[in-house]
Formats: sequence, structure tokens, C-alpha cells
Amino acid sequence: MGTRERDLELLIPVAVPPLMPPNGVSKSSSSSSSAAVSSNSSLHHNAGKEAFCKVIRSWASKKFMSGCVILLPLAITFYITWWFIHFVDGFFSPIYSHLGINIFGLGFMTSLTFIFMVGVFMSSWLGASVLSLGEWFIKKMPLVSYIYSASKQISAAISPVLMITTIPDQNSQAFKEVAIIRHPRYGEYALAFITSTVALQSNMGEEELCCVYVPTNHLYLGDIFLISSKDILRPNLSVREGIEIVISGGMSIPQILTMVDAHMHTIRVGSFAVPPV
Repeated sequence: MGTRERDLELLIPVAVPPLMPPNGVSKSSSSSSSAAVSSNSSLHHNAGKEAFCKVIRSWASKKFMSGCVILLPLAITFYITWWFIHFVDGFFSPIYSHLGINIFGLGFMTSLTFIFMVGVFMSSWLGASVLSLGEWFIKKMPLVSYIYSASKQISAAISPVLMITTIPDQNSQAFKEVAIIRHPRYGEYALAFITSTVALQSNMGEEELCCVYVPTNHLYLGDIFLISSKDILRPNLSVREGIEIVISGGMSIPQILTMVDAHMHTIRVGSFAVPPV
């Protein structure tokens, strides 16, 4: 029995523990350390790549916006100019087309010449008489009279000097003078145009009010106020200069405005300090 048990022990394999590598470092620890090093290097590479892409995108977007800011006003200017030339050229170009003359710009030059000749003719006594007769016929038309009156008032407001010199009757429809009023609250002022004067009668007596027009959207849209003439500041600006200030968004306003009243008030644009009236 002893020899049989010994033979069985020789036949059964015995598990042998694995050999340890030198310096006591296992294979699993070495593989994990190499994986950590490779992951760190890949993370650093991806971070640098993303930062570089962000810099490129920021630079490209800034340059693109700069190009848009520069080219957009030029494109709008050329488009409006081109449209205006075609619009004016279309008045007389069909006549030249029927005559067999196809020269671009000839109708435009003819239209400008025609407008100039109308201005010269209307400056004379005969032209003013013809215009008065034509206006008399237009005012007899129900709908056309309102459209013509509104358009005429806008033209007179935009260029009052020309309207007064050519058609003296339009002085009552033009802007009288430039004014500065307190609006919309105390401490703030607005540029306005005096259009007419009104006498307000009450039990306390009669008070003179000025009808002022305050543009809110360039020149064609605005608010109308009735303000006492004592509360209005009158700067030494002509109506044409006031219109240029409104159209330019205030960029053409002088640095110092002097009042034309008896006390000669002065307004400085830097601090915009206006003494009380």
C-alpha cells in the first residue's frame, strides 16, 4: 500500500508558483504604467489640438466680421446708386429705344438735364404761375390732393431754403428754426424743429405756444409737442444744419452751441450742461 500511494503522488501534478521578474516588478504593473503614460500623452496632444483650433476659429471669425463691416457699406452704396441710375434712366430710355438709340446712361443724363431745366423754369415768375395753376387743379382731386400736400410739406421741410427762394408761399410749411427742448425727462434734452406758433387762450390770459417737431427715426417720423416759448432754447443753428445733425445721428453737431436769445446761453456737448431758462 505504501508503494501504491507513492506512485499516485508522482502521477498527480503539483502547481508551481510563477517566477517573479527581477527587481520585484510584476508584468501587470508595468503594463498599467505604460498605458497611463500613453493616455497622458494623448490627452496633452488633444488639448493642444483643441486650443489651436479655437485660436484659428477666433482669428478667422474676427477677420470675416471685419471684411463684412468694410464691404457691407460699400455694397449697399453701390447697390442703391446702381438702382437710382436705372430708376432715373428708365424715364427717358424707352424714348431712345423707340428711336433706335441704345446708349446706357443717356436717359439718366437726360433726366438730370430735365430736372435742372424745371428748377430754372420754376424760379421765374412764369414758372411759379404755371405751378400755382397746376396745384389748383390737383387740390380739386379728393385723394390726390392729400398725397400731394403731404409730399410737398416733406419736401419743404427737407430743403426749406430752396423752397423759399423758388416758391415763396412755402415758407409757412417749412421748419422755422432749430430748437432744444427738455425731453423726455428733466436733465435730458432733444433737438427739435419749430414748425408754427399757437396762441393758447384761457381764463389766466393768453400764452404763446410753439409747435415743435422732434424726430425719432431720422427725419420722417417723430413726435409733435406744444411747448411754451419761454421753455425753448434756440441755438445758433440753421435749419439745414439741424437736418444734417439728425440725419448723421449727431456726428455733425458742433462742439459748442451758442444760444441766440438775449442772455446768450451756451451749451457744451461734452458735459451737455444747459443752464435753466
